[in-house]
Amino acid sequence: MYARRRRRYFTLMAICLVLFVSAWAFVRLWSVPAAIAMCVVAMALPPLAVIVGNRREPDDHWWDEPPADQPPR
Repeated sequence: MYARRRRRYFTLMAICLVLFVSAWAFVRLWSVPAAIAMCVVAMALPPLAVIVGNRREPDDHWWDEPPADQPPR
């Protein structure tokens, strides 16, 4: 469960880095507006990655919840 969330987070952050680096490494040579658009998309990805990385999944047990097989105290 944690490995799955961690993998999603790092995938989104890797996409963010690839977009940012490629925008200013070679896309700007052909189109500056396209490079700026790529940077805007890259700017929006880190908050999305945090949301996806911290999203609760059905099989997660959080610290403030009792397990499903125990009645609440």
